Amino acid sequence: MRVLNSLKNMSSAMVQNISTILISFVARAIFIKTLGTEYLGLNSLFASIISMLAVAELGIASAIIFNMYKPIVENKKETIKSLMVFYQTCYRVIACTVLIIGLCIMPFLKLIIESNSIQENIYIIYILFLFEAVFSYLFSYKRSILYANQKNYIVNLMDLLYTIFMNTAQVIVLLFTGNYILYLIIKIASRLIENSIINLIVNRKYPYLKDKNVKRLEKNIVNDIIQKVKGLFLHKIGSFIVIGTDNIIISKFLGLTTLGLYTNYIMIANIISTLFSQIMTGTTASIGNLLTENSPNKTFDIYKKLNLLNFWLFSFATISIYCIMEPFITIWIGSDYLLSKSILLVICLNFYVQGMRKVFSLFKEAAGIFYEDRYVPLIESLINLIISLILVNILGLAGVLVGTIISSMILFVYSYPKYVYKPLFRKTIYIYFKEQVYYLVIMIIVFTCTIGVTKLFISNNNLLNLITNAIICIFVPNILFYIIFNRTQEFKYFKKLFLKLVQHKG
Repeated sequence: MRVLNSLKNMSSAMVQNISTILISFVARAIFIKTLGTEYLGLNSLFASIISMLAVAELGIASAIIFNMYKPIVENKKETIKSLMVFYQTCYRVIACTVLIIGLCIMPFLKLIIESNSIQENIYIIYILFLFEAVFSYLFSYKRSILYANQKNYIVNLMDLLYTIFMNTAQVIVLLFTGNYILYLIIKIASRLIENSIINLIVNRKYPYLKDKNVKRLEKNIVNDIIQKVKGLFLHKIGSFIVIGTDNIIISKFLGLTTLGLYTNYIMIANIISTLFSQIMTGTTASIGNLLTENSPNKTFDIYKKLNLLNFWLFSFATISIYCIMEPFITIWIGSDYLLSKSILLVICLNFYVQGMRKVFSLFKEAAGIFYEDRYVPLIESLINLIISLILVNILGLAGVLVGTIISSMILFVYSYPKYVYKPLFRKTIYIYFKEQVYYLVIMIIVFTCTIGVTKLFISNNNLLNLITNAIICIFVPNILFYIIFNRTQEFKYFKKLFLKLVQHKG
């Protein structure tokens, strides 16, 4: 059942993300042609600020979903009801907190925004971004029971329908009116509709949640949630400084236009990252269920399989991004929107580093390891902020990204081996570092070989370069990975699983 649910979640995530990719590229191109790069930069800046306000969520969702695993396995409906009511109450408080903090930030917006091209009132634009965040907290809490029950595919389907409806409506508005305010209002309305439908699905699928007779949540569960939230709160602060401040620094020191150009690259990288991450995230509930068995050897075996899959996916993606990004952007929106090769290389390096964090994040979340490493994100975020502020004046945009990469090293060098690898898998630190270096060396070799092959087929035609590089990226790295890994037990497992799926469908 775990494998079946994980496969459903993975396949639905693939369909949803591939569809979203196609829609997003069309919508982004129309946005740029209609409103321009500075509007794109402003859009990204306000999205970053709102994501920073997500620190008020405190990680309650992760803590509650973790506490749902056991009651779901044991079919304790009363406990699940109590958790959902507790979750709803928490999110109402969070929504009010986000609104208040968001309004307090408004007077400082002019300090980080310098633009003569934005025609609309930036405060009205910001309030619309803020309202979308507040409304999402009020109506999205019921998604948690679907995640805990390994029903991610339901949410994935709803997210796909939301994306199609929202982007279609927004494109129509841009083409016929060019009205940015109406564009944002459509986004808010679409999200409200999606969350309302998910609520109806959850109520129908789990009718006992509508029961008004709900007991107070057991004290030991509340205490566990509080402890995890204490750790998650610091994780959230760290995340908001690392993720949110990058765009603010770029806007302040390099301008909205540079931020707009950068976000085109990041949009493509994030789409690919989300695509592969959701393949991995589909296994989170299954891992949480597995960890209740308390079998380190079995857990380590699953980790090795997922780690190979994660490495293969993100290494392949990193190489493909470097080879395909420039011809793709030139064809998509024009050569005026290109960044330098050096910046692209740093973007790819950062993409790989963040991608290799995915498996550890999955096991941390599934195991409820939130409190033990609570101070690590603060150290990571402070390193990132200090180095980014120093290097932005020396290396420009690349300096901001280098700061993010360097700050991530504290996780690989200290946090993951100490708080995940040793306690969950009962393996030595030596095995951990040997594994990480092994994968990094393979990545560098395959990356170099693939780039070398693409240079043999350089053309003046961007479309031809795109097609040639895409074909090279499909074959060269994957053939090399196959040669390197085909004799491993992890590869044999996925090969056997794939053949079973093919035979079943046949």
